[in-house]
Amino acid sequence: MSNKVAIIASNGGMFDAYKVFNIATAAASTDQEVAIFFTFEGLNLIHKEAHKQLAMPEGKEQIAEGFKEANVPGIPELVEMAQELGVRFIGCQMTMDVMGLEKKDFVDGIEVGGAVTFLEFAKDADVTLTF
Repeated sequence: MSNKVAIIASNGGMFDAYKVFNIATAAASTDQEVAIFFTFEGLNLIHKEAHKQLAMPEGKEQIAEGFKEANVPGIPELVEMAQELGVRFIGCQMTMDVMGLEKKDFVDGIEVGGAVTFLEFAKDADVTLTF
């Protein structure tokens, strides 16, 4: 067993962010090696501005209150937690090029790479997830 968790984040909504960072931080806190490949709309989850203002899906506004009452950390805090736990953030170079984005547009500490970079990590992962 390699003790690795490979996650692809291709969607960029609030619920997607919670799924990605919840799994990533849980795995990292149990001493698993974790990498997240952010591509297409998933780049919103680590964009310096976008990750601070992800929209709650329409009709689900009451869940925002539930998050508050349950003391669930916000997305910026989860991003920091993941990084502190050593989760590797890989921004998709191709998607960044297509969207005219640069590394400086994202939270500090990301690496930029293509699918091959992620696949090299994921090839022997025990768990691979896509959100």
